[in-house]
Amino acid sequence: MPTRRPRRAAALALATALLTAAPLALAPDLAQAAGAGGGQRAQAAPSLRFTDIPGADGVILKGNVYEPGDGAAHHPLLVLPASWSMNDAEYLVQARRLAEAGYVVVSYTPRGFWGSGGQISVAGPQDTADASQVIDWALAHTTADPARIGMAGVSYGAGISLLAAAKDSRVKAVGAMSGWADLAESLFGSETQHLQAGDVLTVLGYLTGRPSAETRQELISFFGSDQPSEAQLRAWAAQRSVSTMVDRMNANGTAVLLASAWGDSIFPPNQLTDFFQKLTGPKRLELRPGDHATPEILGLAGLPNDVWTDTRSWLDHYVKGVDNGIDRALPVHIEPQVQDGYEDYPSWSAVSSHTAALPLGARDGWNTGALGQGAGTGWQTTITTGVPSGAGAGTVFLSSLAEQFLKVPPLVSVPLLPRPFAAVWQSAPATGTEQVRGTARVHLSVTPSAGQGSLIAYLYDVNALGVGKLITQAPYTFLDRAPGQAFDADFALMDTAYDVPAGHRLALVVGTVDPMYITHNPAGARLAFGSPAGDPSRVSVPLR
Repeated sequence: MPTRRPRRAAALALATALLTAAPLALAPDLAQAAGAGGGQRAQAAPSLRFTDIPGADGVILKGNVYEPGDGAAHHPLLVLPASWSMNDAEYLVQARRLAEAGYVVVSYTPRGFWGSGGQISVAGPQDTADASQVIDWALAHTTADPARIGMAGVSYGAGISLLAAAKDSRVKAVGAMSGWADLAESLFGSETQHLQAGDVLTVLGYLTGRPSAETRQELISFFGSDQPSEAQLRAWAAQRSVSTMVDRMNANGTAVLLASAWGDSIFPPNQLTDFFQKLTGPKRLELRPGDHATPEILGLAGLPNDVWTDTRSWLDHYVKGVDNGIDRALPVHIEPQVQDGYEDYPSWSAVSSHTAALPLGARDGWNTGALGQGAGTGWQTTITTGVPSGAGAGTVFLSSLAEQFLKVPPLVSVPLLPRPFAAVWQSAPATGTEQVRGTARVHLSVTPSAGQGSLIAYLYDVNALGVGKLITQAPYTFLDRAPGQAFDADFALMDTAYDVPAGHRLALVVGTVDPMYITHNPAGARLAFGSPAGDPSRVSVPLR
């Protein structure tokens, strides 16, 4: 059975302020907060210095170094690459605390951003070479111990840390917060570009850095839906995906902690859970409500934060050698959506105990008993594409922040959804609380009027008044299909953990427009959905 412990809450306004603050404006406050009370300690306070660090190809990286003040000859080393569009001041509070605990901490601004030289290569080979160069520099210019090296970071810093650890066996442990394992799956999984995520990364990249010519070209291909260039784009992404290097990571025996959010709109959790299951060394997976980097954002300001607490414990054990018990804890640690408390499991597959295959009946009904008994085949329903259905994944950051801090996910009135543009199926009311845990899948027979198109599937928790709370969602795009011929769309929704109360229904809604994504529906196209008797359309829901 899962175990639970209380979660620390914080104010939404503070989180929003931290997310939108410019890093240089925030840095002085963080530094002042980090230094408060330092003179009261009997042990000498850690020393801080800002420095230039030579990276690969002669590029100069801006960085800072915290060293313990205990006078010891050697200390474990932590390297912290800054997040996308942030600089090396990002981690000042946490770096000081880590230095007080005996670490040499080197934070740096990745190439192409702020004052660092070079151009943005999106965690390419130059970035991983830079990380190894930073380690070399720290070993030569600080009291860092070459046998005790770890890396950690948020977002871009997490991705660089994972890639560097796969290539540099000196890195014993990684704490990856809101990072990615598969860049292609993150940004255009199921052939559907994640528009808002791409917009955010691109705007911030141009505002705070200098994208390389290669990066600019790949962005043009991404936003332009350039299908002939897709193979090149995927190859570019694969070079920046640690999922393609899992054998090297396993050979190194690196201890890997992956922490992310259920609603991460930039790096959805599915690609992390897939990567986690392929790791054979020490590993830990943590998933919480929120959006990209929001679960750990308050920790950057020094506020109590479970993500940073667990990351610190992970590094203490696998870099410093502290026997703190985290190696004996169950390795999957999750906080379900819209509730308090944690659950712990021995593996990702153990999060669910069985799957309910809910066959889709005629539109507006599964013709089912409680959560999935029964079936309906032989029906067909058609929607017109290109018109908003009323359902939606929400707005990047804002919607998941509301869920994280206010426990309010995106809402919709299911009875009011316009049926010409939204296909809707509902289950019978649940007879008891149903714990949805893991990866739900949609299997849908689709007959398109055009050779290409997109759809977005949403799974809702619907109360007696017809108000639906979004549980999970995912897009699906098809290309080069024969108009008028049916095919099976089979795809996963975003990983989730959600409790459906007794008396509530599950609703599957399918639309064709969502501001979160770039969709590919020709004007006036239609999608017909059916359920052949030999292979019924269904949604498979993982349950405990």
